[in-house]
Amino acid sequence: MSEIDELKKALMKAESVAVLTGAGISAESGVPTFRGADGLWRKYQVTELATPEAFAKDPELVWEFYNWRRDLIGGVDCNPAHNALVELEKRIPHFTLITQNIDGLHLKAGSRNLIEIHGNIWKVRCTGCGEIKLDLSPDMGLSPKCGECGGALRPHVVWFGEALDQDLLQQAVAASRNCDVMLVIGTSAVVQPAASLAFEAKAAGATVAEINLERTSQSDHMDFTLIGKAGRIVPKLIEDWP
Repeated sequence: MSEIDELKKALMKAESVAVLTGAGISAESGVPTFRGADGLWRKYQVTELATPEAFAKDPELVWEFYNWRRDLIGGVDCNPAHNALVELEKRIPHFTLITQNIDGLHLKAGSRNLIEIHGNIWKVRCTGCGEIKLDLSPDMGLSPKCGECGGALRPHVVWFGEALDQDLLQQAVAASRNCDVMLVIGTSAVVQPAASLAFEAKAAGATVAEINLERTSQSDHMDFTLIGKAGRIVPKLIEDWP
């Protein structure tokens, strides 16, 4: 029996499944990962702009960058891996999808029980009253204001130097600790605290599988390591279910 068939068998028996996705699953749709030399916008590194300090200093520049990203991501479609995870959710009694991605593609595909631990580029948050809204406009302008209080809006994403939402993180940890099977898809396993979720699942007795283009620092600890594109592998996990 192949590893894919063995993993599929484990999924079919599972009452609870948790999935963690990273930049790799979105890269297959054409979303840039902003790693290395590709992480430049004009002359700026992304790490220079995606910070609260940059927004405080020059909010118009930061919004110009995020409008460019919105326009870029707005033309991107979900891929077979996103769609297969939606189908997998329909088959599992208790299913939680945890994503590090901010592109909103899981939401667009139709995933329901979704934890976006780094936020969502299509959501905005008021720096005054804290109101969070979904806004699919490709261009927010350079100084968008809150419709409730008139305060300045910012992207509802976790910037470098900011802490994750503790409620969302606790939900992600709980889902990892309580699952029968965990899939870790398209993540380099270096960004904490998300990288530790697989170990939370493993320590609690779950079967843990990694799906990635290459091996990671966690591969030796996985029950299954499937090397290849998520768009090819994940759909195979839901083929021929009874």
